Amino acid sequence: MAIKKETMDQLLSGRDPQQVFSKDGLFDELKKALAERVLNAELDDHLESEAAAGKPNHRNGYSKKTVLTETSKIDIKVPRDREATFDPKLIQRYQRRFPGFDEKIVSMYARGMTVREIQGHLFELYGLDVSPDLVSTITDAVLETVAEWQNRPLDAMYSLVFFDALRVKIRDEGLVRNKAVFIALGVTADGTKDILGLWIETSEGAKFWLRVMNELKNRGVNDILIAVVDGLKGFPEAISAAYPQTIVQTCIVHLIRNSMDFAAWKDRKSIAAELKEIYRAKDADAGRQALDAFDAGPWGKKYPAIAQSWLRN
Repeated sequence: MAIKKETMDQLLSGRDPQQVFSKDGLFDELKKALAERVLNAELDDHLESEAAAGKPNHRNGYSKKTVLTETSKIDIKVPRDREATFDPKLIQRYQRRFPGFDEKIVSMYARGMTVREIQGHLFELYGLDVSPDLVSTITDAVLETVAEWQNRPLDAMYSLVFFDALRVKIRDEGLVRNKAVFIALGVTADGTKDILGLWIETSEGAKFWLRVMNELKNRGVNDILIAVVDGLKGFPEAISAAYPQTIVQTCIVHLIRNSMDFAAWKDRKSIAAELKEIYRAKDADAGRQALDAFDAGPWGKKYPAIAQSWLRN
């Protein structure tokens, strides 16, 4: 529901426009007022629930609390109840940071800023004097969650698992480097996609992927029906060592990319259109017929290595 124009005019009346969004300006006043209004509404709801349950309870004044927001520190009055059973949800009893503050720090940390850089950034922009220990506490909590996710139990069976790598820029020892993040994307029987794991490794090899397979096995994956991989030498053997019943299929996207490497730029669009007839065929026989037709056709004769690579895979 939009705020009425008259209300906005009343809030802005007599204020310097440059101070509206500044530290301790109107924006922070609104946060304080809204936070206190929500906390009082929460207590009202709590007292009504207590009364309905036959537990008489009443308001018992306020306690002051200073909380950090994304832009400043604000002092708020937290309402209390006589029986001390009220536990606010907006800002909980021992919480000293407003919702959204932790996410701000985590976002900067994810972009590669150090603890000291985050501390300086918050002070320079918002005048917030945040201790390095607080920043470390917040980021360490995230790392604990990441570790739990990395070691969580997995399903016993996945219909499909795609294994591949993403090239991303990562800050490492003060420098931004291109690194490979290896990913296992699982598809369950009902079609749900799930990231099974992420690994950062200096080089991709069969030994590394064998370690990944053993890790998946230790986390509860007993069977993979089809594993989709690129053309890395030794990769199928690494999968078969851990999952001997798994069908290993070369990724169509990688096959197409490899095929395009053999062709001249001006021919790629036409070749890609003919390759669709192969991998979109209704069954294996129709696909083989389309591949034979491609091999015998003008593009197959001009670029024989393309059909040979598809036959090998």
